[in-house]
Amino acid sequence: MGQRGVQVAVGEAREEALAVAQVVARLALRGGPIIALLLLVLYLSAVSPYFRTTSNFMNILAQTAVTAILAVGQTLVIVSAGIDLSVAAMMALAGSLAAVAMAYWGWNVWAGLLLGVAVGIALGFFNGVVITKGRIPDFIATLGMYTTARGVGLLITQGLPVPSHLTAIQLKAYLPAELIWLGSGAIMGVPVPALVALVAVIGGWFVLQHTRLGRCALAVGGNREAARVSGINVDRTKISVYAFSGLMAGVGGLVLTGRLNSANALMGEGMELQTIGAVVLGGTNLFGGEGTVVGTVIGALIMGVLSNGLNLLNVSAFWQRVINGLVIIIVVVFDQWRRRRFGS
Repeated sequence: MGQRGVQVAVGEAREEALAVAQVVARLALRGGPIIALLLLVLYLSAVSPYFRTTSNFMNILAQTAVTAILAVGQTLVIVSAGIDLSVAAMMALAGSLAAVAMAYWGWNVWAGLLLGVAVGIALGFFNGVVITKGRIPDFIATLGMYTTARGVGLLITQGLPVPSHLTAIQLKAYLPAELIWLGSGAIMGVPVPALVALVAVIGGWFVLQHTRLGRCALAVGGNREAARVSGINVDRTKISVYAFSGLMAGVGGLVLTGRLNSANALMGEGMELQTIGAVVLGGTNLFGGEGTVVGTVIGALIMGVLSNGLNLLNVSAFWQRVINGLVIIIVVVFDQWRRRRFGS
C-alpha cells in the first residue's frame, strides 16, 4: 500500500470514529433525563438515609402524581406547538365545582366526579376553539383562561375552602369517602393517586403513539402548513389536544381535592410551570413536533425527587423555588444547544 493508500485508510478510519462518537453522543443525550434521574436518586440516597426508604418513595409517587397527570395533557399540547398556561386553574375550578356539588348540592360521588371531568373537558375545548377560530395565540388565550377560571372558582366558593371549617360543623357538609380515597388511599401500599397517574400516562402514551390524533399533533407541531397541505385538519387537531389537556386537568383536580380533603379556587398555583418543566425535562421539543409521554413522566419524577430531596436536606422553600427555576432554564438551554448541534 502506497503513501496515498495509507492516507485514505487513515481518513476513512477517522470518519468512522467520528460517526461512532456522534452515535454514542446522541444516545447519551437522548438518555439524558433517565441518567439525570438515576444520578439524582443515587446522590440523595448517599446523603440522606431516609430518602431510600420505601415510605419515602411512595410519598414521592403520591406527591408527583397530580403533576404527572397534568403534564400528560401538556405534552400533547406542546408537541402540537402550543402551550397551556391554564391547566392548573382549570384543575382548581374542576375540583372546586365537584366539591361544591358533592358537599353542598347533595350530588352523589359519581355525579360529582363526572362533573369535574366534564368541566375540565369543556374548558379545554373552549381553549382550543378560541385559539383556532379566534386566531388567538396559544399563550394569550390560555393566559386569559387562567385568570377567568381562577375568578369563576373564587365566585363559586366565595374564596373559601370547600367544605369550609364553619360549614362542615354547622351544615355537616363533607366530601365523600370515595373522593378522599381517590387522593389519599392506597392499594397494597401503592398510593391510589400514583395508580391514577399510571392510567393517565398509559392513556396519553397510547393517544400520542397509536392514534390518528397523536400523529396529527406531531405533524402539526413539526410543520403546521405542511400538515394542512397534506390533508390534516389543523383546527380539529388543536381543539382535540386542548380538550385532552382539559380532561387531564379535570382528573387532576379530583385527585388533588381528595388528597387535600378540601378544594379551593387557588389550589395548584404555579403548577402549570411545573408541568411545562416536566415536559421539557423529559426531552419534548418546546416548539413542537417531537416528544414522548414516557419522557414527560421521567421529567415529572426528576422534579418530584428534587423537591423531596431539598426538603430532606432542609433547604428553605425560597431557595427551592430558585433551584427549580434554574434547573428548568438550564435544561431548556441545554436542549436547544443539543438540537442545534445534533439536530432533532
